[in-house]
Amino acid sequence: MNLPNKLTVLRVCLVPVFVVLMLWDGLGDWSGYAAAAVFIIASITDWLDGYIARRDHLVTDFGKFMDPIADKLLVCSALICLVESGALAAWIVIVIIGREFIISGFRLVASDKGVVIAASYWGKFKTVSQMLMVILLILDLGGVFDVIADVLTAAAVILTVISLVDYMVKNRKVLEGQM
Repeated sequence: MNLPNKLTVLRVCLVPVFVVLMLWDGLGDWSGYAAAAVFIIASITDWLDGYIARRDHLVTDFGKFMDPIADKLLVCSALICLVESGALAAWIVIVIIGREFIISGFRLVASDKGVVIAASYWGKFKTVSQMLMVILLILDLGGVFDVIADVLTAAAVILTVISLVDYMVKNRKVLEGQM
């Protein structure tokens, strides 16, 4: 197993650690800080595994399959924990997770037709805004950071919808069966 794939597996392994820290208040305020640290480390592995895989030509079928799953596990787990903690409205999480299901299904249909749908810039912007939003919501720093978290939450929802529409428009031939 190459380094990018090991980083992906590490990210999957960090998800339960993150969830325990998010939902367990045994460390008091430090639980949130520890959860944020684990989330940040896992988020960095998301960027790092892709960078190394492309730079060193280590792209594998395992990585193509597991990397998006690891990303979805991390972000969706964080969003669900934030609903549980009262930091995020459920409807926001439904929009974000709904988009992930739609795109995953879309990619399966495309894959069945031999078409690979690469991540778009809108999807990358969406992911960054979601990760930054999650970090600020976990840390709950108050003051101006609450305003920034609100702006990032709005941006994450807007970019989630834009990236979904972008995927559908750019790849509509896959859905129409013309490929």
